[in-house]
Amino acid sequence: MKHHTFKLTLPILFGYIPLGMAFGVLFSTQLDYAWWIAPLMGLVIYAGAGQILAVSLLAANAGLAEVAIAMFVLNARHLFYGLSLLGQFRGAGWRKAYLIFGLTDETYSLLTSRPRSDDRLYEQAIDFRITAFNQVYWIIGCTLGAVLAEMVAFDSTGIEFALVALFIVLTIEQLKALGDSFPVWAGAAAAALSMALVPPTHQLVAGIVIVTAVLLLHYRKHRNQKLAAEVSRG
Repeated sequence: MKHHTFKLTLPILFGYIPLGMAFGVLFSTQLDYAWWIAPLMGLVIYAGAGQILAVSLLAANAGLAEVAIAMFVLNARHLFYGLSLLGQFRGAGWRKAYLIFGLTDETYSLLTSRPRSDDRLYEQAIDFRITAFNQVYWIIGCTLGAVLAEMVAFDSTGIEFALVALFIVLTIEQLKALGDSFPVWAGAAAAALSMALVPPTHQLVAGIVIVTAVLLLHYRKHRNQKLAAEVSRG
């Protein structure tokens, strides 16, 4: 079973180890913390983009409240697409809590795309192993990067741009998936407004609050228009 799980997760291994190393290097070069905290974050937090975001915010002297809110907002997407796995995880017993904790974009993709048999308990055991293997890959990458940065002196100027590049890619992918540019422009306007009106230490939280309110109002307006159209047709 372990060999089968390893084969299933091999593509994720090739992605998580280099990305984890990038996080480890960024952590050790940007923050004045012991190197072992990087793999510890991979163990207890386990959120790739969230961990990189946390390092960038901590390096910019952001408060813990801002870091927590930003990481929650960034990873809130798991609350939505994770709902589709509730039936799949039903009856998993002690494994269920870890299956929920260890859910990442890549793990979700693998759990929902692989062939499955009718043996629920067997498939849940495979799901558990897949989730655990993926987290181990990430922790290995975080450890290697942090240790490398401690042992080898090099200029890490610009490595923090990895987070900016990551979010640019995520934004483009979301724009393609949604087919609607309004959320992007709303986010840009909220960021500009918070930068103009709010002190630097609270700009991130202010921007998140503003764009969330705008998107909720936009959704409400769109829903009311849709209901009105349905009523007129009826």
